[in-house]
Parts: sequence; C-alpha cells; structure tokens
Amino acid sequence: MTPNIIAIDGPAASGKSTIGKRLADELGYLFFDTGVMYRAVTWIALQRGADVCDEEVVTRLAQETPIDVAPASKPDGRACDVLVEGQDITWETRRPEVDANVSVVSAYVGVRREMSQQQRRIGQRGRVVMVGRDIGTVVLPEADLKIYLDASAEERARRRFEEIRARGEEADYEEILSKVRERDRIDSTRAVAPLRPAEDAVILDSDKLSADEVFVRVRELCNG
Repeated sequence: MTPNIIAIDGPAASGKSTIGKRLADELGYLFFDTGVMYRAVTWIALQRGADVCDEEVVTRLAQETPIDVAPASKPDGRACDVLVEGQDITWETRRPEVDANVSVVSAYVGVRREMSQQQRRIGQRGRVVMVGRDIGTVVLPEADLKIYLDASAEERARRRFEEIRARGEEADYEEILSKVRERDRIDSTRAVAPLRPAEDAVILDSDKLSADEVFVRVRELCNG
C-alpha cells in the first residue's frame, strides 16, 4: 500500500523539492514544501508594517494568522496554493523583500514552534508529500515513510552553481559552497528542531546519483 504521509528531509540544495514534487505529481498527492510557511509569515509581517527583527511581534503574527496550503489551483508554475486568511498569496511569497527577510523570521523559536503545529495540521490530512528539514523528527514523526535525502556540501554547491550558469547568470562556486556550509551549520546547530535524520528514516546519499536514479529509489520505497 502506498504510504499516506511521506516526509522528505535533508539539507539545503539536496534535491528534496525536485524529488518531492515529482513524487507528489505521480501519486496525485499534495506537494507541501514547508518552507513556504515561513515565507508566508515573512510576507504577513512586511504587509502589516511590522519590524521583522522584532521576534515577539513576528511570533504573535504567526500565532494569530491562519495559513494554509492546498493543491495548485492554477497552471502558472506554482507547486501549491499558499493561503493567508483565505487569500492566495502564492507568488507574493516569492517577492525580493520576502527573500531578503525570510532567513531572519525562520530562525525565531516561537515562529518555528507555531509553524510546526500548522504544518502538522496540514500533513495529518494525508495524501501528502512533505518536504523540509524537521518533518520526520518534529512535525510528523508518525509519517508512514521518512526519507532523508543527503549529499555532500561540495556536490550540492556544484548543482546550484550549474543551475545558475544554465540560466546564463554569473556564479562563483567557492562563494556558493561557503553559503551552503554556513546554512548547514545554522540548520544543524539551532536550538529548536536541528537538522538530523529521524532514527527510522531511510537515508539516501545522492552524491553519485542522477535525479532520475534518486526518484527510482524513492518510488521503490513507496512500493514497499
């Protein structure tokens, strides 16, 4: 039987979203990249003129504002709908000002705790592929299938470097590698929900695997 709740965790640029979206599409499940929740909170704070550096205020906004995720309602490239108080803000969460502030907001302990509860509420509906860094350990430890998708910092930096170059943009591999390592350090040492595999997660090292090869292995896991 196909797992009802699938959790895919792993470090930045490990391919979680690529594999998760492809799997969700094939299964007809909701694809839920939990990072959109932190983007939504950041957008809320900016829209309401709050100081994103004020942890207490931002945390209160996260607690008071309903955020939801639903299957994509429009064929415009979105992976899902992001809703705040029923309003579709999917593309608003990708605005440059959100990009510039989301890392600050996502580090707040109170925000992470509140988002974990909201993510859990959405995930418990079932028929979902959830992607993040603490799904299997904190948000939904009872997930039917837990996968930890890993790759070395060097390989993840190389992939990101090639993605940027493929768009015709300039990229500095060493700079990207430095940022990947710093993100790993922050994610693995934070006080709340540090990045680590769940004890019962299947760990997939994708260093020497193509995206297609990783997907085949994930699909096999779903088939039991």
